[in-house]
Amino acid sequence: MHGTCRVSAGERRAPLSVARDTSLPNRARLLLRAAAEFNNKINIFDDMFNPFFLFSRSVKFVDCGRRDHVRLRSSDPEDFRIEGDGLLYAARSLRASSARRTTVVIHAQDVETRERWHTQVQLTSPAQLRQQVTQTVREIVFLGQRSNSGGALKRRRRDWVIPSINVPENSRGPFPSELVRIRSDHDKTRSLRYSVTGPGADQAPTGIFVINAISGELSVMKPLDREQIPSFHLRAHAVDLNGNQVENPIDISINVIDMNDNRPEFVHQIWNGTVPEGSKPGTLVMTVTAIDRDDPRTANGMLRYKILAQTPESPTSNMFTINNQTGGIITVAAGLDREKVPQYTLIIQATDMEGNAMYGLSNTATAIIRVTDVNDNPPEFTTDTFYGEVPENRVSIIVANLSVTDKDQPNTPAWNAVYKIIGGDPTGRFAVPTDPASNKGLVTVIKPIDYEISRSYVLTVVAENDAPLATTMHLPRQSTATVSIKVIDVNESPYFEPNPKLMRLEEGMPAESMLTVFTAQDPDRFMQQTIRYSKLSDPAGWLRVDPANGQISTIAMLDRESPYVQNNLYNATFLASDSGIPPASGTGTLQILLMDINDNAPHVFPHEAEVCERPEPNAINITAVDRDIHPNAGPFAFELGSRPLDVRRNWTLTRLTGEYAQLSLKIGYLESGIYEVPIIITDSGNLPMSNTSYLRVKVCQCDHNGDCVDMERIVAAGLGTGAIIAILLCIIILLILVLLFVVWMKRRDKERQAKQLLIDPEDDVRDNILKYDEEGGGEEDQDYDLSQLQQPDTVEPDTIKPVGIRRLDERPIHPEPQYPVRSVAPHPGDIGDFINEGLKAADNDPTAPPYDSLLVFDYEGSGSTAGSLSSLNSSSSGGDQDYDYLNEWGPRFRKLADMYGGSDD
Repeated sequence: MHGTCRVSAGERRAPLSVARDTSLPNRARLLLRAAAEFNNKINIFDDMFNPFFLFSRSVKFVDCGRRDHVRLRSSDPEDFRIEGDGLLYAARSLRASSARRTTVVIHAQDVETRERWHTQVQLTSPAQLRQQVTQTVREIVFLGQRSNSGGALKRRRRDWVIPSINVPENSRGPFPSELVRIRSDHDKTRSLRYSVTGPGADQAPTGIFVINAISGELSVMKPLDREQIPSFHLRAHAVDLNGNQVENPIDISINVIDMNDNRPEFVHQIWNGTVPEGSKPGTLVMTVTAIDRDDPRTANGMLRYKILAQTPESPTSNMFTINNQTGGIITVAAGLDREKVPQYTLIIQATDMEGNAMYGLSNTATAIIRVTDVNDNPPEFTTDTFYGEVPENRVSIIVANLSVTDKDQPNTPAWNAVYKIIGGDPTGRFAVPTDPASNKGLVTVIKPIDYEISRSYVLTVVAENDAPLATTMHLPRQSTATVSIKVIDVNESPYFEPNPKLMRLEEGMPAESMLTVFTAQDPDRFMQQTIRYSKLSDPAGWLRVDPANGQISTIAMLDRESPYVQNNLYNATFLASDSGIPPASGTGTLQILLMDINDNAPHVFPHEAEVCERPEPNAINITAVDRDIHPNAGPFAFELGSRPLDVRRNWTLTRLTGEYAQLSLKIGYLESGIYEVPIIITDSGNLPMSNTSYLRVKVCQCDHNGDCVDMERIVAAGLGTGAIIAILLCIIILLILVLLFVVWMKRRDKERQAKQLLIDPEDDVRDNILKYDEEGGGEEDQDYDLSQLQQPDTVEPDTIKPVGIRRLDERPIHPEPQYPVRSVAPHPGDIGDFINEGLKAADNDPTAPPYDSLLVFDYEGSGSTAGSLSSLNSSSSGGDQDYDYLNEWGPRFRKLADMYGGSDD
């Protein structure tokens, strides 16, 4: 039913070899991995890490799907033990002898059908193994099968499945080490050459495997590393000497058998975890993980975890344990208390070889476990009673500071305190917020306190945490304290009642009328004080208050139509001050609702309007304005006045509604102009009031649209008498300015004509004469000898000259005449006057020489170094020079050119 089941290799024996005469450790694993070719040797080689290395094959049971019902056992259970996965163990220390072989029979039995199977495992000594390896090498043969068909022999190819070749990693040699021999049955008749291809042979990494081309022996040339390359796949070839393929290539698979040559490595060297305090045993804290590069399917890569040390060892040294396979750290004891031990440090070890401390490789890491806080400690007040005092009527002030202690971690919900008032404050005048920095409760006044009502308060306050207390705690969940508060009496301001005070009065009440008494109350019942009254605000100045009793009377008539009255209400504010130290005051508002009386007559609106000379279109809509309100205002009655007499002849007034009327021309044509139309308007008050208003109507010529177009409209634009007078004055001033300008221009023309009589236009060079402010040359021009100007023979100082003696040509001593001085910027017409005045001054000057006398100059001495002035005389006539270029300088130089550039005539 289940098919044929067997233990691999049946009764065939698998020899086992021991590399040296030594004791096999207890429970040492013999890695027995069965394959189809069971004649493979089971070898034990030296290992660079362990005292021995077992290279073998496990016993493989072909279970035909009945693995769960098959049980394996050893024929010698005292020395050897086999697991359900076919792994054979040494149950105790054994000593391999070179003189004998040990045979172990492995039995398999189906627990349901009672079927049995068995196989043998043989252990050989190292000497026998070396001799056998030397004499016998496993061969891989290119095989064929012969058949007889028609009397002729014919070869028929068939494929073989070649078992994998197992090579241990990190082997110490000697190298090259022969693995297998490849042979073809054609080598009996011809010479063949063998080769292998693939990674490790002719492909990277090259030089690992080499084959003897003649014998076909495949050898490994160096140690292998499974962690780098776990297996190699080669292809073997057989060719003749001409390179012709004589066999199909066969695939060779080489597995690198793992050795325990890698230590476990933790993913993190330091692991951090947390666990709440008070956690129950079995609470998972965290999971640590280590990685081993060795084969995880073998014991080399199977890790086991354990805790080496715990710091601190409080309250016990075994507060935590670890799952040796998964690395999960869990609590095993109660008593985690953050307030006592806030943190634990564990040293975790990971060991391969399933935790074998003697042959496994180990590594360590650190696990830091922080105990997190839970609310297992309620807040506790530092004292049972707190005291404070507060002035009355003060808010937002701190009365007392409530302090608590809490063993939980600061600044966490389990430490933050919340305060509540549970008694002594029925009106809710206090609150206790928490100071986030100090965790204190601040007793604060949030509503005014009246000393006259209550002189002290006794509050009951409880303190709790933000986070609820842990359910496992049996301590009280809250702490209670008493707060005693004393209220301090202060001088309070008087207050008016009611405030504001409203009263109704008719307008028009005369002065010196008593209105009401507006008094204030003093809340300080326990203080003997007097109150004085004064007026704080009276916009219209209508009221007066008695400072002793608060009686209010009028000093002027009340008028509802006053601009200080808004919505018929007039507001006045009064001040009440007590005699306390310091004095306090309060204000009160008196609101007077003024009721209207008919004291204002209506008047027409608008005051001005325009109509056309012709009746069509010709209508003006008017209304009435009355400062009074209903019922002393509209509806209104409109009527034309009887004076002047032509008003009712020219105009007609039609009432449209109680508020509006329409004025229109009664005649067919009215001359353009401004007309004052009297209109009598009467209101509807009890005792009606009438008023005659004058509507200013501007009559003008109109276009077809009814708009004024004549010039008289500009005149009739509504300018007053003052505006017209101002315009006329401006016009007169403008005309005077024009006349003055004309007179000035005529005078200027006369002056020009007089100037032409004195100066030839061609000789007028005023425009070419420039005045400069040059007063002399530089300092080098002022370095001259004044002695050269004196007489060299005799020098007569003025101080020794006899009195009364002077030269003939010396100017007599007389007062200097006053010659006229011309202005800096003279008028062009005053040249003649200037010359005449200068002539008169010269005639009257007694010191001036005659015009026809010889002028005598001061003698400057003989032998002057200066040249003679006679050198200025020209030896040639002026006609030798060309003065024609003067003609090019303009008309003013033309006369000069004629004088010097002309002929001798």
